[in-house]
Parts: sequence; C-alpha cells; structure tokens
Amino acid sequence: MSGRLVGVGVGPGDPELLTVKGLRALREADGVFVPVGDTGEVGRAEATVREYLDEGRIRRLLFALSDDAGARERNWKDAAREVSGPLREGKVCAFATIGDPNVYSTFTYLARKVREALPEVEVETVPGITAMQDLASRSGTVLLEGDERLALLPFTAGRERLREALDSFETVVCYKGGSRMPEVLSAARETGRLRDAVYGGRLGIEGEEVVPAAEMAGREATYLSAVIFTGRGYGGEGA
Repeated sequence: MSGRLVGVGVGPGDPELLTVKGLRALREADGVFVPVGDTGEVGRAEATVREYLDEGRIRRLLFALSDDAGARERNWKDAAREVSGPLREGKVCAFATIGDPNVYSTFTYLARKVREALPEVEVETVPGITAMQDLASRSGTVLLEGDERLALLPFTAGRERLREALDSFETVVCYKGGSRMPEVLSAARETGRLRDAVYGGRLGIEGEEVVPAAEMAGREATYLSAVIFTGRGYGGEGA
C-alpha cells in the first residue's frame, strides 16, 4: 500500500493568493508538511498555511540552506524518510511550497527522494502563483506582449547567464539576487537594462518592498526577492 504525495504551491507570501484548489488539497490531506531552514523560524510557506489550518496539523521538514552538497543531500533524504512513513500507510501527504511546486521548488527534491524509496507512490502537484506574477501585478508591469519572449533564471546561475539573457530576451526575471544584488544591477547597467527594471522583496508579507531596481544600489536584498527587466519601464510606461 502506498499513499499520495501532493506538492501545493501557496504563492509568494500573501495568504489570499493561495488558490481554492490548493487550499482544498491542504485541508483534505492526512498530513501537511512545510520546509524550514536551520534557524527554526516560521517559513513563508508555513506562515501562509497557518492562515487556514490548525497549527497542530503542520509538520516541519528541515531544508537548511547550505553550500555543502553532502549536507543538502542528507537533508533531502531525512525529509523523504519522514514523509515516507505515512505514505507507506496509504495516507495523503501535502507539501506546501512557496510559489509553484514545479518552479525552483524544494518539492522537486523531496519528490525525487520519496520516489527512490517508494517507486509506487503517486505524486501530483497543484500549481501556485509565482513571485514574478505577483511582482508584475503589484508594480503594474506588463510581463509580455505579442511575440515577446521571457527568460527566468536565478542569479545563482551566474552573472554571465544573466547578461546573456538581458542581451537576448525582451523580458528577463531574476530570482535569488539577495546579497549579490549589486552584481545584478551592474549586469543590468552594462546591458542598458537597468532603467526599466523593478525590484520586489518580501512580497505579500510585512516589510514588502516594490521599487525601481535602481533604488537598490548599495543595498542588500532579501534572499527571496525578484527583479523584472522589460523594455517598457517601471509601472508599464514606455522606456
């Protein structure tokens, strides 16, 4: 007997952006799991879920941020082991993840490890609103028109990857700039794409900031931040 693992996208942070389908999946699950870092703080996914579920139904899984590949692998295996217990009993386990479970999500790693232990397990996902969609809405930015193309990448892919995207795509979205925001802005300046860029941090939660990206010069951004580069200017106006 094997249960079902459901990855539920809960959006960037605003609890009102959790979809009706996602909420139903969380409420109907036998157990709800959320990722946490090694700080023990309530994560963004957990904070969103707490708006709708009793805290006693929520179980934390450690996904500590680390540059040590071995440590990350151990975290994923430990998390999969904890989830596999109720799955072996035929239960439905939901994993809440910020944004969408198929876009740069911890759920991908969890599902992969669970499948290694339980090849017969049923895995499905419920899509969630992404940070780039939320930032576009909050800033009045049109992401795409007509035949325009969009590139999405984390800054962890490297400065040159970002430069290549800025040189080649009409719209570019960069995630995870964080402490390296000066490098992000430098790449944008070198390619002539800084004037139209908009920055968003802590979207939908306390301390939210949505400003022209140029205003982030000399500042450190939050890890979960996003920058949108278009050719139309901040607020959807012509560049």
